[in-house]
Amino acid sequence: MSGVLWPLEPATAAKHKLYRRYYDAWWPVLLQPQGMRSWSRVTLLDAFAGPGQYQTGEDGSPVFALQRLLEHDLADRMNLSPQRVQLVFIEKRRDRCEHLMQLLTDRFGPLEKLPVRVVVRQGEAGRDSEQILTETGAWGQPILGVFDSWGSVNTPLALMRRIARNPGSEVITTFGPNWFSRRRDLNPDILDQVFGGRQFWEQAAGTEQSDEQWRAWLEAYRAAMLRAGFGYCLQFQVVPRTGHPLHLVYGTSHPKGVQVMKEAMWNVDRSDGMSFKDPRCRGAVPIGQGTFWETEVIDSELVTLVHDRLKRGPTTVGDLGQWLLTETSQWRAKDAAKAVQHLRDEHLATVPPGRITKTSTVSLR
Repeated sequence: MSGVLWPLEPATAAKHKLYRRYYDAWWPVLLQPQGMRSWSRVTLLDAFAGPGQYQTGEDGSPVFALQRLLEHDLADRMNLSPQRVQLVFIEKRRDRCEHLMQLLTDRFGPLEKLPVRVVVRQGEAGRDSEQILTETGAWGQPILGVFDSWGSVNTPLALMRRIARNPGSEVITTFGPNWFSRRRDLNPDILDQVFGGRQFWEQAAGTEQSDEQWRAWLEAYRAAMLRAGFGYCLQFQVVPRTGHPLHLVYGTSHPKGVQVMKEAMWNVDRSDGMSFKDPRCRGAVPIGQGTFWETEVIDSELVTLVHDRLKRGPTTVGDLGQWLLTETSQWRAKDAAKAVQHLRDEHLATVPPGRITKTSTVSLR
C-alpha cells in the first residue's frame, strides 16, 4: 500500500465538505428538473480521482460522490439508470486506479449492477479527459468536470472551452497550496496551453510578493475561463482551521449553477473553523458599532467588497445583489441589503430614508 494512499490534508477535508454539499444540490437540478429541460444523460467527471481513500480510511471523492448519489433523499425521483447517469473517474497511476476499482466494488458490489454507470480509467487528466468523455458519449449533454489536482493544473484551455460550450456544463478547478510557489518549475509551454497563451499569464508570473502571487494567478485563470466561454466564474479560497488553504475556480454559464454553488457554501458545517475567502479582500472596512438586525452579525469581507464596488459609482441594492451573486466568492444577492444597512449606519454610504429595498439607490459618502 506504500505510495498508493496518503494522509488526508486539512484543506482537502474542508474542500470535500463543499463538494458533498454541491453534489447533493447538483444532481436534483439536472435529474429532477421541475419544468426545465429533461436531460437524457448527465456526466460527473472526476479527472484526478486518486485511489478513493486516505491512509486512515477516510473516503476519497469518487466514493462519497457515488455514495451520496445512490443514497440521495431524492434518488427515487431522479430516474437513475446506467444510460442516463454516469460517473467517470480518471487516475494517472495504475496502482491507484486498480485500488479505486477494487474499493468501489468492495463498497458497492459489482459496478455493472448499479443503477448508474461507473467508469474507471487510467489516464492523464489534461491529455485524456476529452477522449474519455467522447468514448463515454458525454458530449451534447451536461458535464460537471472536476479537475481537482493537488499541484498539477495542466488541463488545456481548449478542453475547458469545449466544456463551456457543451450544454448545461460546469467545471471546478483546484490549485493546491504549493502550486503558486512551485509554478517556476512548470513547463511554460504547459502554462501556455492552460491559460491560452503566454501573454495571459506573464503578468501573474512577475508578481513577487508571496501574498499577492496566488491572487494574481487565480485572477489570470478566472479570466482564462471567461475567455473559454463560461458566463460566470467564481474564485475563492477554502481555508481550513489548520494548514494551508486551497484555491478554487468554478465556471458555469447558468445563474442557477452560481446559486447552487453559493448555497452549498452556506450549507457547509463550519464548526471546525473552515471558511471561504474572496481573493479581492486585502484589507477590511472597519465594522464599528453600527447595528442592523439584532440576530445578524456582519462580515468584514462582505462590507469591504460592497464598499469597494461602490467606489465605481452609485447603484441600486438590487444591482449590488446581482453583483454579489455572480462576481464574488460566497456572497448571495440577499446579502446586499445587510452590507448597505451597515454602511448607512456607519455613515459611510447614503441611501434614501426608510426601508432599504432592491430599488434603493446607494452611493458612498
